[in-house]
Amino acid sequence: MDIEILPDAEAVARRAAQVIAHEARQAVAARGRFCFAVSGGHTPWQMLRLLAHESLPWPGVEVFQVDERIAPAGDADRNLTHLRASLADAPLPATQLHAMPVEDGEPIAAAQAYAQTLAAVCGVPPLLDLVHLGLGPDGHTASLVPGDAVLGVHAADVAPTAGTYQDRRRLTMTYPLIDRARRILWVVTGAEKVAALAKLRAGDATIPAGRVRQERALVIADRAAAGETA
Repeated sequence: MDIEILPDAEAVARRAAQVIAHEARQAVAARGRFCFAVSGGHTPWQMLRLLAHESLPWPGVEVFQVDERIAPAGDADRNLTHLRASLADAPLPATQLHAMPVEDGEPIAAAQAYAQTLAAVCGVPPLLDLVHLGLGPDGHTASLVPGDAVLGVHAADVAPTAGTYQDRRRLTMTYPLIDRARRILWVVTGAEKVAALAKLRAGDATIPAGRVRQERALVIADRAAAGETA
């Protein structure tokens, strides 16, 4: 695992957008396609707004959701709502932003359908070029949350959480799919993440984030999250 510490969240967002743009250009040049999965969060939305103005081979970019809250279309809780708004200026074909089908009623069927979409676009088994992950103060990443049975799902690439987290049940990519990615990009900002980031860097499996494979991983964090003073 490599780590870059930058002054603030704005610098982190800018650097993360640059990394994604570079990976996209490399992937499309090599394989004709860039399969990218993105998590939610305020700094990532800023990252995506910057990415929208980067020079990317957009016709070859396929965007997926790492996780999603089970909520109605357009709900402010939905990652998709913010994802679409953040990429509004990008010339990304609408059919290449793949939404988790959380409105379809049955979470298990929705998870299976999304896994099939991933397989159709990214191969069997699906191989993502880059997975962007965030880090919660409690050590969760994606919707792999402490104590939920979804942490033990290894036979499916996408699964629903067993319970609710912050009042919502969710769909999430699971460890097998995340760990297969060619590149994992962690974006971590805020002083409330200090303890969790230290555990992530140590590969501490007592937190869900610490169980993600560390090879081919890059952490971009601000000084606050790293516990550094200016």
